[in-house]
Amino acid sequence: MSVELLDGATIVSFVEDEEAFNGLIHDRFSNLDTNHDGFLSYSEILKEFQSMRVFETHFGIDVKRDPDELAHVYDSLFEKFDHDANGAVDLEEFKMETKSMMLAMANGLGFLPVQMLLEEDSFLKKAVEREAMKINA
Repeated sequence: MSVELLDGATIVSFVEDEEAFNGLIHDRFSNLDTNHDGFLSYSEILKEFQSMRVFETHFGIDVKRDPDELAHVYDSLFEKFDHDANGAVDLEEFKMETKSMMLAMANGLGFLPVQMLLEEDSFLKKAVEREAMKINA
């Protein structure tokens, strides 16, 4: 993890860079698709949902949650990704929902920079790295 300076414009710029964003989406999808069938099952995408740390409360300390509550949250997230409700998430659904979530984060952050603790392989960390490369170029 690292502390990074981030604002909504950085996220929007990353999402709008189709080559960079689509490349990362494809790589992440491929890594999650452990049986290589071109779809993400609930069990394949569950680890990605868990890595989002939805219930993290303060400085990386997680609160023990009711298993039924967790199951409900993860089921709801899966339904958001599975647009056609066929029980699996294809690459396009994964891209569309990830883009939607990132743009919602950008909207929530606004355009004043904030410091955030980011996971090394997260989409937000990749957006910050891309922005830094643009500035240094």
